[in-house]
Amino acid sequence: MTPQELDEILARFPDLKVCVLGDLFLDKYLDIDPALAETSLETGLEAHQVVQVRCYPGAAGTVAANLAALGVGRVALLSAIGDDGEGYELRRAAERLGIDCARLRVEPEFHTPTYTKPLSHSPGGKPVELNRLDIKNRRPLPAEAEEWILARLEEAAAGFDAIAIVDQVQERNCGVVTDRVRAALARLAQRHPRTVLVADSRCRIGEFRNVIVKPNRAEALAALGRTAAAGSDPAGLAIELAARVGRPAFVTLGDEGLLVAEAGHVWAVPGYRVSGEVDPVGAGDSVMAGIVAALSSGAGLPQAGLVGCLVASITIQQIGVTGTASPAQVRQRLVEYRAQQGSAG
Repeated sequence: MTPQELDEILARFPDLKVCVLGDLFLDKYLDIDPALAETSLETGLEAHQVVQVRCYPGAAGTVAANLAALGVGRVALLSAIGDDGEGYELRRAAERLGIDCARLRVEPEFHTPTYTKPLSHSPGGKPVELNRLDIKNRRPLPAEAEEWILARLEEAAAGFDAIAIVDQVQERNCGVVTDRVRAALARLAQRHPRTVLVADSRCRIGEFRNVIVKPNRAEALAALGRTAAAGSDPAGLAIELAARVGRPAFVTLGDEGLLVAEAGHVWAVPGYRVSGEVDPVGAGDSVMAGIVAALSSGAGLPQAGLVGCLVASITIQQIGVTGTASPAQVRQRLVEYRAQQGSAG
């Protein structure tokens, strides 16, 4: 991809409307100062002292945050959150980024999914993440909430350029992307062929139909019933998965980049080799955002894959935060990428 081609793609982002459907988590960072540690009078255990609390939209929120940072004109969330403090913080964090939260359903019987990440900061040292605390829903999404999501999904398919689907919750039907929602997406994709639908799923990527999918290598193996030891080559995985879902498949390969397959053909998109410390949290979500925005702007499959790789190479260099990338950063990274690929060749 040339800088001019990238500029043409990025120039269309402000005109795009993208709906992000899926599991919305609160990423809650607790910055701890070990020098202030106290001993609990009640238990005798060390009491960590939090000096700062930082909240970011996570999971589907990370995709939405990256789309907004890339300059997509309208980014809307379609999800359910709990009637709780975490839900309040999540909405506030998303709205602060200019994300449309009008399609967030507040569900009293639902927890707002939350990843609480304590980070211990020592002077002159790197932050150390302590054991994470997770809040998830382990009961099925209430029927009324599911019907509400399905109704709004019909509207989104007709009114948005793209729908990014984030199936984060491992427990079946306990998140927003239920079996019924997945089936509805397959039907909507056929009725709205001009709407770009791209799905990411931790456990069920092989169950999607008629939508573009973006698993990592392990998720693709699992979807096809393979193990890492017995699995076929990544290119074969991508081709087989694309045939199963009936649409192109992007298979991410970490720092190696990704493969994209369609109708028996496969293209390799090398990754950008990042030096120094990295934080891979949210890397897949940032790849997703880049792919969705680029495809919605008319980019070809390999071009969209490269945009996704460039975005992720920027976000993983942001330590201890849910990272994003701006158009200016993506432009600069393409220059660096082309130089790196030239020297590699």
